[in-house]
Amino acid sequence: MYVATLLTNPETRALDLALVESLRNAWGGAEIIWLSPDEAAEFALQELLGNQWDVWGDLQKLGVDLIVQPAEGRRKKMLLADMDSTMIQQECIDELADEAGVGDRVKDITARAMNGELDFEGALTERVGLLKGLDEAVIGKVLAERITLMPGGKELVATMRANGGYAALVSGGFTAFTAEVGSELGFDENRANTLLAENGKLTGDVQRPILGRQAKVDALEQITARLGLSENDVIAVGDGANDLGMLGRAGTGVALHAKPSVAEQCEVRVNHGDLTALLYLQGYARQEFAQA
Repeated sequence: MYVATLLTNPETRALDLALVESLRNAWGGAEIIWLSPDEAAEFALQELLGNQWDVWGDLQKLGVDLIVQPAEGRRKKMLLADMDSTMIQQECIDELADEAGVGDRVKDITARAMNGELDFEGALTERVGLLKGLDEAVIGKVLAERITLMPGGKELVATMRANGGYAALVSGGFTAFTAEVGSELGFDENRANTLLAENGKLTGDVQRPILGRQAKVDALEQITARLGLSENDVIAVGDGANDLGMLGRAGTGVALHAKPSVAEQCEVRVNHGDLTALLYLQGYARQEFAQA
């Protein structure tokens, strides 16, 4: 048994009943269940349909995400999340670089690294090197003035934890940011790289070993083992090439507003919904969302 979920941007709430009914009828689906009026709906299917990705492409043009997944085991016990451009709307290193006057150069490297064109570790050390001499206090300024949470993040973490889930934030970014973001969103733990500083100035380097793609897979393995969970109990979310390892290993790996080269390697893609999409995918209705 499978479940087809259709969802759209919560700000526009433009999911049309006729569209959902049309697809349900064409695919021979069961009764439509509205998880949120005009925003998210689902119906059960007996089998996968061969035209799934053609339909997906058509719905994308209408601002609708379509996800088809096995019904069994879709409600997960652990959230494993990337931070930059996933739980927050920015890339922290790009914001620091703007303050250091090297924003354009660093943003170009970041974009190429997240698209998988550059080795993550090399790209990180190059970018951090450009921050050498930046006042360490700028980190607090960036957190206060430049960093905004991705919509739906607080509801996602709060709802999963209220239902007995565990939430881990794993980033190729920096602990100075994951500590604050993780605390604000209610994550149980966070892992990231540590920016090195001396006499109040960034040295242009990070503590070794550098946490990249493999570190996220390691986190998946280590945390599930510690909690007595299986990898299938995990829903992971990210947007960049360094997230592909954990997205591929998790029971449900969600490419959220991801780079095209990343999204095409993932079965679950959310381009129009926000982070609450991860709750709808698990069958939560909006009235079941916990208050953060």
